[in-house]
Amino acid sequence: MTPRFTADELDAAFAQFQKTTAEVAISDDWDVWADQFTEDADYIEHAYGTMKGREAIRTWVKKTMFAFPGSHMAEYPSLWHVSDPETGRVICEIDNPMRDPGDGSVFTATNMTILTYAGDGLWSREEDIYNPMKFGQMTYQWCQRAAELGTLDEPAKQWMETIGKMFAPRSAR
Repeated sequence: MTPRFTADELDAAFAQFQKTTAEVAISDDWDVWADQFTEDADYIEHAYGTMKGREAIRTWVKKTMFAFPGSHMAEYPSLWHVSDPETGRVICEIDNPMRDPGDGSVFTATNMTILTYAGDGLWSREEDIYNPMKFGQMTYQWCQRAAELGTLDEPAKQWMETIGKMFAPRSAR
């Protein structure tokens, strides 16, 4: 099998993907992020299902990232990545830190991401693999700290009092 893309091409495409993601984390322009996918791309998100096509990805990401807890995540840096020219894939670990609750403390969880490159700066598939319980527990802990500091906003408070209850330590239920 002759690789379609070299490791250097995959690394460069992934560097651009990460640069765009970092810019979007600041601008909240998730349209720009969705535009990195082919029109027929698949996005597999184990808790939310499979989105088929760029427009479905766009709708999903905007809904997710404008609602808590996505709206309170500060950045999405890759901690490491591996490029596989034979499959055209980049496999990486993404960090998902929450914004500072007000005392400099850090609350984060990671996920594994598999990206399939289509060429011309576009990705044809993304799959995110993570432990939803770990993310929920981390988010609940962030909410507790923000509440202690008086910085818990209404969307986070609503999440904590509803969905968040399933992630609370047994002693808090």
